[in-house]
Amino acid sequence: MFSRFRSSGYTITADAYRKVAYTALVSLWLIVLTGAAVRLTGSGLGCPDWPKCYGGVIAPLQLHAWIEYGNRLLSGFVGLAAIAAGVLAWRRRPFRTELAVFGALLPLGVIAQALLGAQTVKSGLAPGYVMAHYILSMLILDAAFALAWCSTYESGERARSTDRLSVWAVRCLLPIGALTIFAGTAATAAGPHAGGAGTGDVIKRLTFEGSDTLSWVVTRHAAIAVTFLICVIAVTLMLRFRASADRRAIKPLCVLIGLLVVQACVGIIQYNVELPAEIVWVHVLLATLVWLTMLWSVGRAGLLVTTPDRGFRSIP
Repeated sequence: MFSRFRSSGYTITADAYRKVAYTALVSLWLIVLTGAAVRLTGSGLGCPDWPKCYGGVIAPLQLHAWIEYGNRLLSGFVGLAAIAAGVLAWRRRPFRTELAVFGALLPLGVIAQALLGAQTVKSGLAPGYVMAHYILSMLILDAAFALAWCSTYESGERARSTDRLSVWAVRCLLPIGALTIFAGTAATAAGPHAGGAGTGDVIKRLTFEGSDTLSWVVTRHAAIAVTFLICVIAVTLMLRFRASADRRAIKPLCVLIGLLVVQACVGIIQYNVELPAEIVWVHVLLATLVWLTMLWSVGRAGLLVTTPDRGFRSIP
């Protein structure tokens, strides 16, 4: 059945599909930023019901309602872009299985995100749901980046690396970066921007350390972020000065170092000026750029040359 689907009807070229993949990636990145704006402007309950807003298909003339509903409308475009990327992966010529797999993850992820978003609203923005909502967004970005990156190169176009140490050193930065972002979501969930529209909204926040929860989480988030920065610097220096190192990932790692330094400065400023929403939004923006740059670094590091007993298909 799948072979008949691939061989008949409309087809799309590799160049055209690449544009579809990058459109999906950019739209998914933008929805993360608008979602953060919803939360930081206190518009999380601007529309208390879902999918309608105050029972209608048009939001009432209220700022928080329009911010929240605007984010939902953008979600519609994101859904179309994700579906297009998933469906057209089967129509791409030449067909590639890995693109079909990554493409299928996007609409599935968007559906899961919509369901989780509805449950988040129904829960009154419980911190666990809010954190899961953001983390799921980053996971969908992972799939979107993988799709866009793999569509950039044809199979076998990029030489595989023979430097196992360098490739794995870059890959090992991923869990540290992920832990840094997770700690950041906890810091936001414990802070003053948990998403409520005003004093009338009863918004749950992380309080496992009582009144000291925010400072407790922020301190550990900062420590993990510094550890992440030190590890990135160490890997970059290793790639730069080790004689036999594969140096393809140096450029994105240098960009990553710059972003982390800026992110650290913004984090210090926002905490010392009592977390104004605008600066917190910049912090979220930089966090998404940090994560995408981390994925770029892994992509640039490449795949390892396979041993004779591992007949894996070449994926860029």
